[in-house]
Amino acid sequence: MASSLFILGGARSGKSRFAVSDAALSRRVAFVATARAADDDMARRIARHRAERPRHWKTVEEPYDLVQHLTGLEDAFDAVVVDCLTLWVSNCLLRGDTDDAILDEAEALAKLIGRRATSFTVVSNEVGEGVHPETAMGLRFRDLLGFVNQRVAAACDRVVLMVAGVPLTIKAVATPGPPAGSVRPDDALQSP
Repeated sequence: MASSLFILGGARSGKSRFAVSDAALSRRVAFVATARAADDDMARRIARHRAERPRHWKTVEEPYDLVQHLTGLEDAFDAVVVDCLTLWVSNCLLRGDTDDAILDEAEALAKLIGRRATSFTVVSNEVGEGVHPETAMGLRFRDLLGFVNQRVAAACDRVVLMVAGVPLTIKAVATPGPPAGSVRPDDALQSP
């Protein structure tokens, strides 16, 4: 059965590296990159991330129309890695998309993940614990990304928060256990 993992964390927390290592267990992987090389720093980051990924993975660069492209990848790949929602939200805001349009797309992403047709690993930044943005656009971005993250986290089986390169599981779908009040085999063997 397909699984889903949502990885959150701050800048340089090890999110992308963890996403790559988790998805590396799958044979056919598509890596969906939302970054745009708008300056030299971003071009260097993109190159570094590319070098960290297995060469046989298919890379799809999609800064805007995320769900449309992900839907087309479902049947062809065992796993899809999306890195990252932070840049996707930023790209959409800078393009002029409304908050409602971005949230609708986030809801469509959550539904796509929830179908469990393929395994998804999605990366995003946790920006709600940092410095309070000074500008209206900064506040809008922080709040909007927080709402997008909530929708995706709700749809995923596992949510991991990366802190200083250490993965902290904050949500994991529990495996069903015995019904309440039932006797486990080991209990039956113990004397009163």
